[in-house]
Amino acid sequence: MTLMGFFLMVIFESATGKLCPLRASIDVLEGEYFFLCYLESMQEHFQEGAYTINWYKDNAGKQELIKESHRIVSRMNFLEFWPVELSDSGNYSVIHSNGKQNLTIPKWTLNVLERNKSSCFNKNHLTTEIKNAGTGHSLKCSDLSVSENNSITWYKDCKNYENETERELDFETLTVQHSGIYTCKILISHEGKTYHSTNTIKLLVEEDAPEVVTLEIVGRHEEIETEIGKEEILNCTGSLGYYMPEDASLYWLINQEFPEKCTGIPETDPSICEEEFKKIQLGNKFYVTRLLQIKKVTDENMNHNFTCMLQADERTQTKIVKLKKGNTRDLPVHIFTTGMVLTVLFPCAAAVAVFVCVMFRVDLALFYRNVCGRDDTARDGKEYDAFVSYLKDSVSPTEEEREFALKILPMILEENFGYKLCIFERDVSPGKAVVDDIHSFIDKSRRLIIILSQNYISDRVIYELESGLHKALVERKTKIILIEYMPISDYSFLPESLSLLPSKSIVKWKKDKSLPVNSRFWKNLRYLMPAKPTKKNIKGHYNNLDLGSQGAQPWTEGCEFNGVV
Repeated sequence: MTLMGFFLMVIFESATGKLCPLRASIDVLEGEYFFLCYLESMQEHFQEGAYTINWYKDNAGKQELIKESHRIVSRMNFLEFWPVELSDSGNYSVIHSNGKQNLTIPKWTLNVLERNKSSCFNKNHLTTEIKNAGTGHSLKCSDLSVSENNSITWYKDCKNYENETERELDFETLTVQHSGIYTCKILISHEGKTYHSTNTIKLLVEEDAPEVVTLEIVGRHEEIETEIGKEEILNCTGSLGYYMPEDASLYWLINQEFPEKCTGIPETDPSICEEEFKKIQLGNKFYVTRLLQIKKVTDENMNHNFTCMLQADERTQTKIVKLKKGNTRDLPVHIFTTGMVLTVLFPCAAAVAVFVCVMFRVDLALFYRNVCGRDDTARDGKEYDAFVSYLKDSVSPTEEEREFALKILPMILEENFGYKLCIFERDVSPGKAVVDDIHSFIDKSRRLIIILSQNYISDRVIYELESGLHKALVERKTKIILIEYMPISDYSFLPESLSLLPSKSIVKWKKDKSLPVNSRFWKNLRYLMPAKPTKKNIKGHYNNLDLGSQGAQPWTEGCEFNGVV
C-alpha cells in the first residue's frame, strides 16, 4: 500500500473504538476537544512484534518529540487535545518504528482558529449547504469522535433550536424560513471534566436553488512563456460549485513529487515551494486556490511537469503546466545584462543608470513602447481597452466621482491616447441591458479600472467587482487597475479575495496636480494600460482641463449593445 493510497482511504474503525476520518484541511476552534489520527492498517507494513509510535511537531524547521501531558495525550494511533490551544497550530507527523525500520506518515497541518467571543461560531469555521425549498434534508453533527452517550444540543443563529438533542437535525419539508446558521455543541466528559466540540453549518434554502456545478479545475493544460532567471508564480484554481465539500483538497506535484511548503519568509523559502491552500467565495460559488512559487526559472524547470491535483467528493481533476522559453517584454534581458557589465566596469556610471531606471522606469517603458510601436491589443479578440467601474450617481454623496469617470477619464485616455473605454452609464442606453451584460462587457475588456472611494461598495457595483475578480483571479483574463480617487486609509471595505491577486496596481489621483496630460498620474495609468500606438493628432498639452467646455463635445466610441452606441 502506498502512502498516497493511505490518504485516499475513507473511514476505518480503530482499536480505541473511535472512527478516524480523512482530514484534507484541518481547522479547529481554540478551547475545543480535538484529535489527530492515522489508520491502524498502516501496521501491515511491519512484521509481528513490538513497535513504538512517536508524534512530532515541527518547530522552526526542526522535528520535536511531543511529550504527553494532562492536556495532550497519545493513545495508539490517536493524538488527543484536551483542549486544543492557539499555540498548537503547526505541522504534525508520526514515526512508526519496530526497531529495524521506520515509517514516517506525511504531515498534517493544523490551523487553530481564535474563538469569536461575541458569537457561538467563527465565520471561518463553517460549511455551507444550498438546498431547494420543498425538499427534505438532514443536517449532521459530523464530529466522528463522539460516542452515542455524549450530550448534543443544536442552536440556530446562536439560539437554542427547539430543544433538539439528536445527532441529525431533520427537516421534512424545507422552507426559506429554515435558512440560517446551525451549530451543534457536543459535551464530552474526560477525567472528571467536561469539554465540548462544535460543528457549524450555514443552510441556505432557495425557491429555485442553482444546480451544483461539476467539480473542475479552471483552465486546461497550458504552457507558460518565461525566461531563465525570472520569477514565476503558478496559480491553480478549482471550482467546487455551490457548496464547499469538507474533504476538498488542492495541491501541486512536480514530476509526481510533492514540493516543499513556503515558510512565509522569502529569505528562507526553498527555490520552489507551495503556498497555503485557500478557499474563496465569489457570489454563491466556491473555489479553492493554491500558488506554486518558482524563485528563479532554470533550464531544468523547462523539462518539468507541474501538475495541479483537485480532489473532492471522491473525484479527482488534474491540470498540467509546462514552462517554455518565450519572447522578451518591455525591457529585454540583454539590456539588464549590459547594465550589470557596465556596473562592474564603470561603477559611477552604473549607479547613475540604476537611479535613473528606478526613478523613471515608467517614462522609460512608455518611451520604449513609442519607439518600438508596440501594440498589445492586436489580434487578442478584445473590443475594449478597459471597463470603468465607479460609484453610480444615484448613491454617490458627491458628483465629483461621476464627473471624473464620465468626463476627465475618457477625455484624456480616448481623445489623447486612442484608448477605447467601456463606461456603462455613458455608452449603454437605459433599459437596454441586464446585469448579465456587465459580465459580457468585462469579458470584452483588457483591463478593469475601479475608481475607489470610501463609498465605492454598493449593490450597483458589487456585481461589476465580483465579475472582474472572477476574470482576474480565476480565469486570469483581465488585469485590475485601482484608482484611489480620494485618500483611503483602510481597504477593509473591499472583498478579501482582492488580496489574493498576485499584484495590485494602485494609482492615486491628486486633484489639480494630476489634471495635466503629462502629469505623473496619466503616465502611471498608461503604463498599466495595454501598450498601444499613440494617436498622431494629440490635442496639445493641457495645463488645466476646462471641464465645462469639454462637456458638450461628442464622446468617442464606447460599449456597443444591440446596435446602440
